[in-house]
Amino acid sequence: MTHVVVYSSDYCPYCSRAKFLLQNKGVAFEEIKVDGKPQVRAEMTRKAGRTSVPQIWIGSTHVGGCDDLFALERAGKLDALLQA
Repeated sequence: MTHVVVYSSDYCPYCSRAKFLLQNKGVAFEEIKVDGKPQVRAEMTRKAGRTSVPQIWIGSTHVGGCDDLFALERAGKLDALLQA
C-alpha cells in the first residue's frame, strides 16, 4: 500500500472521521499532530495551501481534508489511489 500521511488535531471531529475511514479499510497511516506545534502546522499549511485539519496525503497526492477523502470513497476512487 501507498504511504499515507494525516495531519490532525486531537479535538477535531473531521480528523476522527477521516482516520476511522482509513482504519476501517485496514490502511496504516502516519499521523502528524499539529496541536501546540506552530512549526508543524506552518509546514502543513505550506505543503497543503490550507490551514484546516485534517490534511491527507496518499503517496505524493494531496487528497485534502475529510470531505475530500469521503468523496474519493463515494466515487470508488480511494482504493485505487491507496494501491497505486
